[in-house]
Amino acid sequence: MASVGPSAASSQPALPSGPAVFKTIPYAFILPEIVCGTWVWILVAATSVSLPLLQGWVMYVSLTSCIISLLLLLSYLLGFHKNSENWKVLDSLYHGATAILYMSAAVLQANATIHSEFNSDGPTNYQLNSAASFFAFLTTFLYIFHAFSIYYQ
Repeated sequence: MASVGPSAASSQPALPSGPAVFKTIPYAFILPEIVCGTWVWILVAATSVSLPLLQGWVMYVSLTSCIISLLLLLSYLLGFHKNSENWKVLDSLYHGATAILYMSAAVLQANATIHSEFNSDGPTNYQLNSAASFFAFLTTFLYIFHAFSIYYQ
């Protein structure tokens, strides 16, 4: 009789809990995502919003994703996942969808930056919008890296 090998679930790496979250590659991206996303929100809020529809979407995406990512980080730190495979799927889907939303927000913020260059608001507004665009694209790539590293894990 042939022996049965280990199950497929046990060969998968365990989901981290507690401080191990910051040492595991896909999950270590959560804190930089929160920090960069917070910078996007702060920098857009500091400008004189000349295009409220565009920059409103940027603020909505950045604030919402920061809050949800913070809740996800807290759930990993507190071990709410109980090493369930469903959390990997949830994490991958969330970060993939958020990467798409953040890409749209980053493009809209870049458009607002281009428009602020020609406004009479001064160079400070343009510099703040430029920094917000940079952090929006950086946050987009962090979400993309996180989603793909979960997927290929």
